[in-house]
Amino acid sequence: MDIGVLTVPLGGESIDDAVAYLDDIGVDAVELGVGGWPSEDHVDREAILDDDAAQAELRELLDEHGLRISALATHNNPLHPDEERAAAADRELREAIELADQLDVGTVTCFSGLPAGAPGDSTPNWITAPWPSEHADAHEYQWDEVAIPYWTDLAKHADHHGVDVAIEMHPNMLVYEPTGMLALREATNERIGANFDPSHLYWQGIDVIEAIRFLGDHDAIHHFHAKDTKVYDANARVKGVLDTTSYTDESDRSWLFRSIGYGHDESHWKDVVSTLRMVGYEGALSIEHEDSLTSSREGLEKAVDVLDRAVFETQPGDAYWAE
Repeated sequence: MDIGVLTVPLGGESIDDAVAYLDDIGVDAVELGVGGWPSEDHVDREAILDDDAAQAELRELLDEHGLRISALATHNNPLHPDEERAAAADRELREAIELADQLDVGTVTCFSGLPAGAPGDSTPNWITAPWPSEHADAHEYQWDEVAIPYWTDLAKHADHHGVDVAIEMHPNMLVYEPTGMLALREATNERIGANFDPSHLYWQGIDVIEAIRFLGDHDAIHHFHAKDTKVYDANARVKGVLDTTSYTDESDRSWLFRSIGYGHDESHWKDVVSTLRMVGYEGALSIEHEDSLTSSREGLEKAVDVLDRAVFETQPGDAYWAE
């Protein structure tokens, strides 16, 4: 298991400066944005696709700093009811998979996307309850008529290229919790799995350790985002956790994304790492910094500090005491 970073918070820096900095603070892997909301500040997907020389240059830069690519990231909404927006997101995702294949990167991270609630609607619709009954009908439409046909085809594309697709379980997307993640995997193929980001699960009240075990039992964790969340009970007791308050109005929010260690203590993160090992995950812990109470660099450095004490650097030895 190694420590990685999604490089988006360093997007204002050149890739040369960003990877030199990450090398300096002890990072082992990078997750590179190639489209969608992560943008492509460090890797121009269209420019580098099918360009052997440009890909070699990227490899040389990363090799110079002892970094590997844990995943290519293109988070967008390929199920959007606006056909142009959906087509653009689909093209980004398919090209990211093709580029991952060319770069020998095994994983692309993304969202499931979110459809409208019915044909002809113009806005994605996140259904959170089965009543009134038109909501249950809308949810069935989203899964059966939009998501499963799309993701079945996308999963075949991923399998053709030998690349895993790691979906971040994210509210305001169709797949936002572990049972939905498993349902999509079972409806498609094993290339579809989770980019397990605990930050979105904490505020939903999901037990992250149990969720790791649940998806791990199905070999359904393809990538991991190291990102914390703190629930602020004084606000949550009044208005709950479905909070539309601006992320920059920190004092009035029910919860905030926090740097590793500022939502849950170090012992919890050691439990996360240990449970990931128990279920067979040995990939990167890719830090995603979205803590509005500190700077990107400080947030990344504090996260690396905690994870450096939590990760195991060696493989398990023989259990001599059990013989």
